[in-house]
Amino acid sequence: MQYHSGSICALITVTMLRNFFTKKPSPLTGAPAVRRLKSYSARSGYVYQYFYQGQRPFRSGGESGAEFVFTVSASRKAAHPVSVLVAEGALRAWQQAHAHTLSSTERYAVSKMALFQAFDERATPDLMKQEVRVRAADVAAILETLGLGS
Repeated sequence: MQYHSGSICALITVTMLRNFFTKKPSPLTGAPAVRRLKSYSARSGYVYQYFYQGQRPFRSGGESGAEFVFTVSASRKAAHPVSVLVAEGALRAWQQAHAHTLSSTERYAVSKMALFQAFDERATPDLMKQEVRVRAADVAAILETLGLGS
């Protein structure tokens, strides 16, 4: 196979420019100093281990809010990050109806309960590699479960 130095340089240049101009995710904040590995026995039959990595703002498809990142494993061998996206729009209706702005702790609780819901509803651990998006109906049900819905 013969390569032309011009095409290799062009490929390298394009790759470098793409890496330079591609927006990097914001760093995670709010992680505890000591990560505690926790377990959750899902209705799906799997036992998941997870820990909280932190959170950062997200903006996607006209939505914005907070991305809560957890590291998840079902095998204790392979772990991967799972993002739980809590959009401001999903929180807005509940906050207006209850005249209560959710604190950062309450928002974290919504994200963690949404993660548990995904553990329960997704049939296999491979499906946990997809992000979890919290809908307005999820927010209302989760906050009701937590005793904040009344």
